[in-house]
Amino acid sequence: MTVTWEDLGWERLAPGVGRCRLPGWDCTVGLVLGEGTALLVDAGSSLAEGARLRAAVRELTGRDVTHLALTHPHFDHVFGAAAFAGAEVYAAVGLEAVLAHERAELRRDAIRNGLPAAEADEAADVVSRPVHPVSGEWTLDLGGGRQALLANVGPGHSAHDLAVLVPGTPEVVFCGDLVEESGEPQAGPDAVPSRWPAALDRLLALGGEDALYVPGHGAVVDAAFVRRQRDELAARFGVS
Repeated sequence: MTVTWEDLGWERLAPGVGRCRLPGWDCTVGLVLGEGTALLVDAGSSLAEGARLRAAVRELTGRDVTHLALTHPHFDHVFGAAAFAGAEVYAAVGLEAVLAHERAELRRDAIRNGLPAAEADEAADVVSRPVHPVSGEWTLDLGGGRQALLANVGPGHSAHDLAVLVPGTPEVVFCGDLVEESGEPQAGPDAVPSRWPAALDRLLALGGEDALYVPGHGAVVDAAFVRRQRDELAARFGVS
């Protein structure tokens, strides 16, 4: 019996492209399939969640995750990364330093937000560091005519924001937490509010008017939603 995206609780967005909304923090994880390859966008909030994602990808595709893109260095997006041994890991330049030197703060933030201390300790001890820092744009050739563009579009929501554009019909843009649909965008201590609207301008330039924009939390949105959120953030933070 063939397993479909829907069988596993995933949302198919385009041929070979989908995402799931994880429980707990409603965090989005994306999946892009090439020829013998699988790119995962973000890794979940714990090693256990990462292991479940790895198993789901294997059940759906018969293969392991070969590439992992981390959109920004917050625990609900990176703490599952160590579950993907062997994957090539990509992130905006500077994120590797956060994971190397600020793991204690990531652990505290995870516990403050409800992750059990034991799971936070386990993940913080082994959180994977990216081996491919992206300073501008990086095109991944995933085989079979499939490409994905990794773009360092931040800072904004964090100091190290990465977006993933998947060309096709429709084009799909994984935005990380630069865009949120299920609540007001969160500006924590590592946010750079003065640059956030410009990061959203960059997202819109990447995807264009007809793309699907996948927020870090919430339902898939269109360009008009991203533009409204950009204008709201500009007004909120006094940025033109």
